[in-house]
Amino acid sequence: MEVAEDEQLVRCPVCLRELPGAHINSHLDSCLQGGEDEVEPGPSTTCKRQRFTAAPSGSRVEGEPEEACQATISSFFHKGRGGGQSPGAPSRKSWAGREEAAAVKPEDGGSAGSGPAQRRSLAQKLEEKPLAERLRPSALGDYVGQERVLGAQTLLRSLLESHEIPSLILWGPPGCGKTTLAHIIANSSRKNGTWFVTLSATSARTTDIRDVISQAQNEKKLFKRKTILFIDEIHRFNKSQQDTFLPHVERGTLTLIGATTENPSFQVNAALLSRCRVIVLEKLSVEAIEAILMRAVRSLGVQILGQGDQHSSSATGSSSESSELPVYIEEKALKTLPYLCDGDARTGLNGLQLAVQARLAMGKTTSLNIPKGGSTDGILITEEDVKEGLQQSHILYDRAGEEQYNCISALHHSLRGSDENASLYWLGRMLEGGEDPLYVARRLVRFASEDIGLADPLALTQAVAAYQGCHFIGMPECEVILAQCVVYFARAPKSIEVYRAYNKVKEHLRMHTGPLPPVPLHLRNAPTTLMENLGYGKGCKYNPTYKEPVEQDYLPEELKGTDFFKE
Repeated sequence: MEVAEDEQLVRCPVCLRELPGAHINSHLDSCLQGGEDEVEPGPSTTCKRQRFTAAPSGSRVEGEPEEACQATISSFFHKGRGGGQSPGAPSRKSWAGREEAAAVKPEDGGSAGSGPAQRRSLAQKLEEKPLAERLRPSALGDYVGQERVLGAQTLLRSLLESHEIPSLILWGPPGCGKTTLAHIIANSSRKNGTWFVTLSATSARTTDIRDVISQAQNEKKLFKRKTILFIDEIHRFNKSQQDTFLPHVERGTLTLIGATTENPSFQVNAALLSRCRVIVLEKLSVEAIEAILMRAVRSLGVQILGQGDQHSSSATGSSSESSELPVYIEEKALKTLPYLCDGDARTGLNGLQLAVQARLAMGKTTSLNIPKGGSTDGILITEEDVKEGLQQSHILYDRAGEEQYNCISALHHSLRGSDENASLYWLGRMLEGGEDPLYVARRLVRFASEDIGLADPLALTQAVAAYQGCHFIGMPECEVILAQCVVYFARAPKSIEVYRAYNKVKEHLRMHTGPLPPVPLHLRNAPTTLMENLGYGKGCKYNPTYKEPVEQDYLPEELKGTDFFKE
């Protein structure tokens, strides 16, 4: 069919083909019904495709990238908002831009090759994106750590390998692999034809959630395609936002995967928790982080210098010259770094990247004695460089989260057990992690009466003085005040006699049925004549006027003989 040159072309909103205006209505009917278009492509038409299946590789125009035929398959329901965009969905930029993006892709895996990506300097590789993001695995076989929940023959691994993804809440500390696991699920689901959407609770709004749910309903209704929604930092959503998911997760409109560093019992609605399976991810082991760091070193092309290899003092050279020299890292540095990042792989990778970048920027070269290569010059990353990159051991402590309660509980148990060393350790964990010293001091005031009590009445005075001292001078000077109080309490004798007796009183009052017994008349105050006439205070014995102990009942008639201190 020939198209007149002056006839205006109209773009189909479904498949984005440009057709003559006279044929657009019939084309839309066939396109929306799912059949293959019968209209011959015009001069600017790029490709033909079926509505419900990906276009075969042979149906593209010669010289056009193969991705062009698949680029618009999932674009019908995408509105262009960043929050609802699938992480791997193709963007509508020029094919020249796609070719430029493809040119830099091969370097991520560190595979051998002769393209321009392999010839770039190490500094350029590190500047493009964080090392933790570059090394994020895309397959379950490359995932390191979490053997308890993702090891061989585990339930979750079997479900992931069979593409049967249930609604999940991934709970674990930072850098343990929550987001990485979500990316692996995303890559696997896209190969299986599932639509995967990523949102961050730190920036997404309720309208973004409703847009994704609406798109998921259309995907399920029109294409019979599943939708997986990944919400990073899901604990940042409030109750009403979390309630938005309930009916749709219940009906299977979408599969929800949430990642959180906070205890889901406190931060996620109970109704939503009952519809999801909570997967607890733990801190990565030293061995797991070491394996991740070794993979990073290999991908960067950095060579490992054994402990037996020798190197002389550094000589300064220009950074442009040193960028062409080989880069080495001490084996001892790679062994030390996993112990400094507290189970956080991201912290370890960031520390390694910072150490490498700092040495490259300084441009210092070192004379190295390699057993198999002889003497050579290169850039050496030492254990001191790695420690300087982290500055200090990475302390995991969240003043507003579960870790606060874990540490204060450990401090209480250590004090009760009279372990002064453990007590000082947990105190240091809290203070060095940024805890408010007044919070610790308040808990010590409570401990003085609850666990020491009358065994050492001066403990309460010590606790109140410590609180006042912390209030007066603040951190860091008040840390020794709290340390003194903690050691005093650990060494003090313990007694819960008062604490236990008062708990019995509370239990008795809760268990009492009917009206509470009245206060005996002889114990009542009689400030007026009417009260005196009613018998208030009648028969009361004023104890200071007696030299001997006074026999007098002070409990109500129903409680005579009750002893709350008796075991």
